[in-house]
Amino acid sequence: MRDSRHGRLVLVLLLAISFALITVDIRGGRNSPIANVRDWASAVFGPAERGVSAAVDPVGRAVNAVKDAGSHEGDKKRLQDENAKLRQQVDNIELDRNRAAELDKLLKVSTAGQYKVKPARVVAIGPAQGFSWTVTIDAGAGDGIKPDMTVINGDGLVGRVTQVGPMTSTVLLATDPGFSVGSRLAGSMEIGITTGRGDRPMSLKLLNGQAQVKKGDRLVSFGSQGGKPFVAGVPVGEVAEVRNKPGELTRTVEVRSYVRFSSLDTVGVVVEPPRTDPRDTLLPVTAEPTPPTAPAAPPAPPAAAEPPPATTEPPAGAQATRPPAAGDRANNANASGDGRRKPSSGGATPPAGRD
Repeated sequence: MRDSRHGRLVLVLLLAISFALITVDIRGGRNSPIANVRDWASAVFGPAERGVSAAVDPVGRAVNAVKDAGSHEGDKKRLQDENAKLRQQVDNIELDRNRAAELDKLLKVSTAGQYKVKPARVVAIGPAQGFSWTVTIDAGAGDGIKPDMTVINGDGLVGRVTQVGPMTSTVLLATDPGFSVGSRLAGSMEIGITTGRGDRPMSLKLLNGQAQVKKGDRLVSFGSQGGKPFVAGVPVGEVAEVRNKPGELTRTVEVRSYVRFSSLDTVGVVVEPPRTDPRDTLLPVTAEPTPPTAPAAPPAPPAAAEPPPATTEPPAGAQATRPPAAGDRANNANASGDGRRKPSSGGATPPAGRD
């Protein structure tokens, strides 16, 4: 107990002396009475402090690195999560851009055809209610959807509604083997039935077996009474191939659909048919064939320069010959013959022997 009290007393005394010296040193500044003592202590203990610091610093840095390792892992995980979120946002922007373009095409078709449509999105694809080629859309009875309504998109005929629930509906696609739609050839107005064939092109059977049909002919829906299950004027597809079966009067006409069923997303259910048949106005515009241009004629070769006319100069000392003049020809004629001079036409010659 006595030693403890003595130690505490010494500690308190040393602390008091230390505070006193610090106070005197601070107030004195560079003129402090203990400045020399401080410089001496710095000179004596400075090298020892630097040596201890050099030995202890690596250990301290290693301890700090180990302590900060956990925080770096946390930063790495946070950056990875932020990067994943940014990528998801970019994907969502691209998806929204594609959906906006499809919705714009759908609205253009519905406006041109005077269809009243309910836009919807495909939320599932695959067998449903016993059908092989169906999709589920996110619109149902609460949106005014009923069975046997036509389903379209910005390219053409998608299918028809078969089952309706409160929030979703089932659509039978035009590629299903059990799907058939009355169709009409653009231009010729020939009527037929277009039937789905799964993953193969649809087939067309014309009511007139002798009707002219060729590759590239385009089809639109003929329409049903009351617009159910099909409204009129919806683009169906174009003839891809016409084959004649040997020994049969019928022909096999394959039709390539305008719709890409493998990438369906935004569709529209026609809840009200048009007042008038749009006929062929909704068919995609086809570019007129450009007539082949005739090859340009090769440029004509340059005309050869004509040589200048040759001139023959008379030799030196010779008299240049020239054609005789009219007077010279007359004189020569008078001098020819018997040497007698012919009278001129101006008067008569007097007879000889007269005065």
